Amino acid sequence: MASGKSYLGFDIGGTKCAAILGRCAEGSGRPDIIGRRVFPTRETGGPDQVLQRLIEAGKELRGSLPPDEQPVCAGIACGSPLDSRRGVIQSPPNLPGWDNIPVTQMVESSLGIPAWLLNDADAGALAEWRFGAGQGCKNMIFITFGTGFGAGLILNGRLYSGIDDGAGEIGHIRVSPTGPVGYGKAGSLEGFCSGGGIAQLARTLVMEKTQMGERVAFCEAAGGIDKLTAKVVGEAADTGDPLARHILAVSGEYLGRGLALLLDLLNPERIIIGSIFVRSYSWIWPAAEAVMREESLERTFRRCQVARAALGESIGDLAALSVAMEGERGGFAI
Repeated sequence: MASGKSYLGFDIGGTKCAAILGRCAEGSGRPDIIGRRVFPTRETGGPDQVLQRLIEAGKELRGSLPPDEQPVCAGIACGSPLDSRRGVIQSPPNLPGWDNIPVTQMVESSLGIPAWLLNDADAGALAEWRFGAGQGCKNMIFITFGTGFGAGLILNGRLYSGIDDGAGEIGHIRVSPTGPVGYGKAGSLEGFCSGGGIAQLARTLVMEKTQMGERVAFCEAAGGIDKLTAKVVGEAADTGDPLARHILAVSGEYLGRGLALLLDLLNPERIIIGSIFVRSYSWIWPAAEAVMREESLERTFRRCQVARAALGESIGDLAALSVAMEGERGGFAI
């Protein structure tokens, strides 16, 4: 009999989906990724076709293991809205047509093992808490800062998702009467602190420069104002472009407002931020820290550490596996 346990993870995104096979050796914490299958989401078809392909990938992955090392359960991570208790995906904006999909039931009936579903921010929080920058914390917040801006909450040593998986939707909060649109709301925190929001902010500020007759080198190099992305802005900032650094500093200022709110409301010991924040930390964090220091209570600011996410590109895989592992240990309500 082999020691340790194997788990399946399914990471469902608007751009790509992944099936992951992970194994924990006896006595170890973080699972080793021993198999992975990835494919584009929208090119595959609707939810039935995508899920069938994921399930087939899961069967293929577990077929690589001997009988005594078969996966004990599966975890599924997907964007909100969803109902984690019933295991149903409920029309996420990045997955058009995914309306009331009973994903855990489909996985369980096809693979014959228990399965659990969480939104991607909650799943990411579990992964960073168990295996990344949140290890050892009892109260921490994980923030996605990529396509969207949301939070996963670990409070008093347990995942907190609210009465219907709506906790942590801080990106929806309006922090300015006007501004980039995020989460369907102009001036929202997601509008200022997401890939799409930074691109909108860049287009506005670049247009101001060009209307005054100034050239913006990184815009020209990208192929025009419509080609501006957070990645383009970040790379320009890294090479010393003052406008690019200003754009990211503006994003940082609004991030600081959001962090101050979280500090005073939840009093965490650590806030962990991923994606764009990690890549453009040098240009976002100084502005965020200054606003955060000014706006939050001194004692909550002093006690909380803001850290970059530690799991990097592997966070999606580990997040899905973390859902399986947490479900198995009874870490959240089914």
